[in-house]
Amino acid sequence: MKAMVLAAGRGERMGELTRNCPKPLLKIARKPLLQHHLERLVAAGFDDVVVNAFYRAEDIEDFLQGWHDDRMQVHLVTEPELLETGGGIYNALTLLGEQPFLAINGDVWTDYPLASIVQKSREFASTNDLARLILVGNPDHNTGGDFALTAEGRVQNQGADLLTFSGLSVLAPALFRDCAPGRFPLGPVLRQAIERDQVSGEFYAGYWVDVGTPERLQRVEQNLKE
Repeated sequence: MKAMVLAAGRGERMGELTRNCPKPLLKIARKPLLQHHLERLVAAGFDDVVVNAFYRAEDIEDFLQGWHDDRMQVHLVTEPELLETGGGIYNALTLLGEQPFLAINGDVWTDYPLASIVQKSREFASTNDLARLILVGNPDHNTGGDFALTAEGRVQNQGADLLTFSGLSVLAPALFRDCAPGRFPLGPVLRQAIERDQVSGEFYAGYWVDVGTPERLQRVEQNLKE
């Protein structure tokens, strides 16, 4: 199973921290966030990973040239313009192949057991689903939530108790069959598939942080120290 780490954004909410450094290279416990993702993917058994880049892409390229693990092949896709999440994934589909793949936002921190994704993707591939979303409880910055989850594990666009999309998902390339090259978000693509009842999901109650601000970055750092 292949994986994609989404690392193209600047992270404007990080302020001065990302003026001269792309957000995926900000450090937690003395390691770039991107390195933590790659090491966790290696440990989970992933051996083929795609990383996209736009803002200060040369810095990410330099990092990847200096970081290597014989157990993993990493492909860098540099975007000509910021393509957003959906457009970024679509732009990398030729490298991701024809099977479902793991997509993970480069600015999230979680202890979700990535190795379990592989088994779940096998089950996922035997269905008509086009996506499987990992959902978490709503943080302070997203109290309204994003999607609902039924007792049967089906994701819905509306519901009484909305949960937050964690930025971790298993996606089938066919999810993007009606898309065209260019800039577009992933959300509307997912919502269309949800309307067709082609999206499953699960709730994860473990540790998860959207590392989108200096305060949240510090929160993760402090959590690791403790």
